[in-house]
Amino acid sequence: MADWLAAIILGLVEGLTEFIPVSSTGHLLLAKALLGLTDPSWDTFIVMIQLGAILAVVALYFARLWKVLIGLPTDPSARRFALAVLVAFLPAAFVGLALHDFIKQVLFNPTIVCVSLIVGGFALIALERWAPPPRLHDSMTFSLKTALGVGLFQCLAIIPGVSRSGATIAGGLMLGVDKRAAAEFSFFLAIPTMVGAFALDFWESRDLLTGDFLGLIAIGFVVAFISGAFIIKTMLDFVARHGFTPFAWWRIVVGVVGLGLIWGGLV
Repeated sequence: MADWLAAIILGLVEGLTEFIPVSSTGHLLLAKALLGLTDPSWDTFIVMIQLGAILAVVALYFARLWKVLIGLPTDPSARRFALAVLVAFLPAAFVGLALHDFIKQVLFNPTIVCVSLIVGGFALIALERWAPPPRLHDSMTFSLKTALGVGLFQCLAIIPGVSRSGATIAGGLMLGVDKRAAAEFSFFLAIPTMVGAFALDFWESRDLLTGDFLGLIAIGFVVAFISGAFIIKTMLDFVARHGFTPFAWWRIVVGVVGLGLIWGGLV
């Protein structure tokens, strides 16, 4: 397969899975294995195109984010929201920095991905059934305690297949956040988290960034941005109507199929 076509496929996988609780990294690693992309540079590609999907959040929520930014000097609610996102971001930032090499060298493994997808799927089903009644309905008014709790849950996402959005949404549901607000806060938290991951990988992989490789990243980046924007626009209404159970069953099916392919020697 031509590299540019592989870049388009991976960009689509990234954009369509980054903001739903099914693990974009897990799907990307499985897709990479199925496409036969064995060069280690594709692992860097996977991390770097995630910024395209994150910029979709910035574009679609620009007015709200801009209002927070310009309100920081004078508006206590803007400062509280910005601090909540920062507090939620810090735990995963520390864990990610400390375990970065271990994550890429050991955890980027298709079997780990598939098991994590299955376990996370059953966890989402359990949460849908037994999560406490929601008491928080606005993603921009979380207390620092709630934000920290969500951030600690995000640390679970260092394991590929767990899902960053899935971990943060699950944390929100367990802390009494309603489904829509949990998903929306996950969008906002993705901005510093994935920008940080992008910057770290960009610096560590700077020697790989030749003209051809940058071109592939650009293709994946644009495709991830467009498909990510589509998912953001549709996800909140879908979740409000159907909850997270459809995503849970998708995780389980993909995980089981993935394990079957691995055991059959096809991945």
